[in-house]
Amino acid sequence: MPPSAAADVVAQTLVEIRAAYQADARPWVIGYSGGKDSTAALQLVWYALAVLPAEQRTKHVYVVAGDTRVETPVIIDYLDEALDGINTRAAIDGLPISAHKVVPTVEESFWVNLVGKGYPAPSKRFRWCTERMKINPANRFILERVAEHGEVTLVLGVRRQESATRAQVMSLREIKGTLLSRHSRLPNAFVYTPVRDWSVDDVWAYLLQVENPWGRDNRDLLALYQNSQSGECPLVVDTTTPSCGSSRFGCWVCTVVTKDKAMEAMVDNGDEWLEPLLELRDFLAATQDPARKTAVREHVRRNGQVTPKTHGSEDDPLIRGPYKLAFCQEILTRLLEAEEEVRCLAPEGQAVALISREELLEIRRIWRYERQDWQDSLPALYEKVTGRTLDVPVEDGAIFSAEDEALLAELAAKHGLPLGMLKRLLDTERDLQGLARRAGVIDKLTAVLGQEWRSEAEVVAEITAAEAA
Repeated sequence: MPPSAAADVVAQTLVEIRAAYQADARPWVIGYSGGKDSTAALQLVWYALAVLPAEQRTKHVYVVAGDTRVETPVIIDYLDEALDGINTRAAIDGLPISAHKVVPTVEESFWVNLVGKGYPAPSKRFRWCTERMKINPANRFILERVAEHGEVTLVLGVRRQESATRAQVMSLREIKGTLLSRHSRLPNAFVYTPVRDWSVDDVWAYLLQVENPWGRDNRDLLALYQNSQSGECPLVVDTTTPSCGSSRFGCWVCTVVTKDKAMEAMVDNGDEWLEPLLELRDFLAATQDPARKTAVREHVRRNGQVTPKTHGSEDDPLIRGPYKLAFCQEILTRLLEAEEEVRCLAPEGQAVALISREELLEIRRIWRYERQDWQDSLPALYEKVTGRTLDVPVEDGAIFSAEDEALLAELAAKHGLPLGMLKRLLDTERDLQGLARRAGVIDKLTAVLGQEWRSEAEVVAEITAAEAA
């Protein structure tokens, strides 16, 4: 596109943004990922509002960025610096703009689900992470603004040229006679896409020719793309938004793709200190190999039942459940080792935190109360790897110990009962102690007794015999 034509496109977009901003009283929520498209959209909004008289800048613009807690450290540093710059410069310029970062709750975080509950590494068939780590945090923020103001407009840097599917979805939701579309999931939320008709060349030309208003150098963003050979990982607000492409920067643990080309490219281009993260990601991805599933995943599903494969399989007749507790302990060990190694290798001033204390404590709680880790293995595991003591809260209730487990194992062997079942029954009874009404205790204990407690060998033998009959 000739320079004059590009200038016309920018001028027209700025006029349109001002018209959309002044058309109603709905506050704006701009989805900002730090990538090229969302940066262009935010930059355009900034300059469009900057020329309006102060009395016409009547509604607030919230800039919301998602941090999944497993972003590549380089990316999250870039994002944090950008958000700080947005807040600082907006205050100086007197613009009604504020930047906010949203994160998944501890219960929804990647490591709590994978290491704590044993969810297998995400795959195309079971992408459990997107809803918990991306959609829910963003939507909570949007719904809070809806509750505050009645309605909001979500401003997204999405473009029709991204894909035919994207173009089709955008067209289907358009509200005729307006610049807005309907949000696919959230009531009282509308969508405005100021760069919808821009090409990727338009976006880069604008970013490299127009100064970033909140103090960043857009050439640093270009370098980030070049180093990762990556596409943008957008703010995900519904299931139709592409979580990430086959080459993207974003979650360093992503196992939905076969290879993390972005991380590999960053390592190849000089960020060798990220290599331990790449190795851990590849270790998790390898567990999706059918030959590995029997070794690392339970034969019982999370609901306590076994599910035979309908088509049968000589190699493995079962649909596998969560990672085994022992394997979760191995993953956590490798994660803590990677964190220690990356901290030693990282450039000076580079913050590295792969897992938080809050996540570790929630994993410990799940292991102890839901997975019957009466050994309380996490604090010792943490100290062995890091050399530091994990600060754990003082217990104020009845807690079963390794000594209790040893005694119960003797009784289980003596009476021919499954040790796991007895531990679960006792944990259930303990959890119900002190309740004013214990009407549901029998139902809960009955549910435990109704779960599958036979060994994997016994279950497989029964399935094999039934298939042979």
